[in-house]
Amino acid sequence: MARRPVNTASGVDDRLLAEATKLFAKQGFDRTSVQEIVEAAGVTKGAMYHYFGSKDDLLHEIYGRVLREQTCRLEKFAASEAPAAERVRGAAADVVVTTIENLDDFKIFSQSMHHLSPAKQRAVRAERRKYHERFRSLVEEGQRAGDFRDDVPADLVVDYFFGSVHHLGVWYRRNGRLSPAQIADHYADLLLTSLR
Repeated sequence: MARRPVNTASGVDDRLLAEATKLFAKQGFDRTSVQEIVEAAGVTKGAMYHYFGSKDDLLHEIYGRVLREQTCRLEKFAASEAPAAERVRGAAADVVVTTIENLDDFKIFSQSMHHLSPAKQRAVRAERRKYHERFRSLVEEGQRAGDFRDDVPADLVVDYFFGSVHHLGVWYRRNGRLSPAQIADHYADLLLTSLR
């Protein structure tokens, strides 16, 4: 069942998502009950089912909201009049920062995506593919303009970069010596170095 329209004034949907994220991170998706989620959020099951048709819908939305935000931000970089290299660098750094800021969401989703229905898994993959294709189009624009080398296919460059971004959940620690912005700068620099 799809997510229903949300009355954002109540904030119930945000509380449910926040508490579900905490519980899924601590206990795992499959070991967390709907009852635990609604109790933690301070709402009834009826209220939860008003916003989300199932626990699967909560999991789907945990990732979906981050991907929508990242897509919106990527579109702003893409629409800029700046040179392609500057836009690629900005978009690359931005996706690293927003991934770190939402790392629990990414980790939960990557560990639990297999619990979603096949239709929801396909939908998520399609949305993620659209994001990657849009990012790739920026790289290709830079290649056509002569700003980037064109002897390596753009799709391989993008797959390699996002493989590193998705790996952040394995090694990143909030108390590490590098800030999210510093990590983002390094990732963006590595990407641009590989393209020049």
